[in-house]
This record gives sequence, structure tokens and C-alpha cells, in this order.
Amino acid sequence: MSAAFERTYTVRWADMDPNGHMRHSAYADYAAQHRIEYLAQHGFTLQRFAQLSIGPILFREDTRFLKELHINEALRVTGELSGLSEDGSRWNIIHTLYKADGRPAATVSVEGAWLDLRARKLIVPPPEITALMHELPRHESYADIVRKAS
Repeated sequence: MSAAFERTYTVRWADMDPNGHMRHSAYADYAAQHRIEYLAQHGFTLQRFAQLSIGPILFREDTRFLKELHINEALRVTGELSGLSEDGSRWNIIHTLYKADGRPAATVSVEGAWLDLRARKLIVPPPEITALMHELPRHESYADIVRKAS
């Protein structure tokens, strides 16, 4: 398991809603950006995924809003593994989005898998991806994902 992977972003004008705080879907956008940057930093860029003809997909996304975020505010995002199947084909990640003062602003929980982009079927990823997923820090709620026999 590796050290925490975190990124800090600045809340943009395009992230705002008419109430003057960050729109609900922007939280999910920052969580998705965080996942893509984690994979890219470890050699799995969008170009590499295209070469392999695979990609990550989501089955579920759940956001819990805790504190408002405003324009030009610093936003720190972390990601922790909350579940992984033995073969790495299914995964759950909890992202926490923090205000500049360290208070959690939201959590974004996702359940995902890997898709063969040619066959349009779920797959077991290459061993390097499974190993990379195992390196994510584990959330306190972590539980192995047990796949049902087909």
C-alpha cells in the first residue's frame, strides 16, 4: 500500500451554481479527475488505456455534501480504496474533498470495474492495474469484494 495520493485544485467559475457555491456535479468531476491522474501518474494514461482497449467504468456514484465550497477556494482531493475483488476486476473508491482549512466538504463513493472497449464486456485487468489498485490507501470501511459465480 502506498502513501496517500492527493491533489489540490482551485474551484473554478465553471463549477459554480446560481446559489454561489460549487454545483453538485462538480464534486463528482473532481473525484473523476483525481482517479484519472492517479492512474496516469502510474503509467496508465488515456493513451495507454486506448492501446490496451480497456477503460474504467462506474456502476454507482454517491456524493455526500458536508460543507459549501466557493469560487477560487482551494480544494484537496484524496482517494482511498473501500473494496477490491481478488482478481482486481471490481473496485470501490471513496474520495474525500477537503476545504482549505482541512474540513471535509464532501465524500464521493464510487463502485467500478474494467471494460474491454472492443468486446464491450467486463474484464479482469492486466496484473499491473490490479497491483496498482492494491497500492491505494485503504479506507477504514474497506471490505473485500466477493464476486458471485456466474
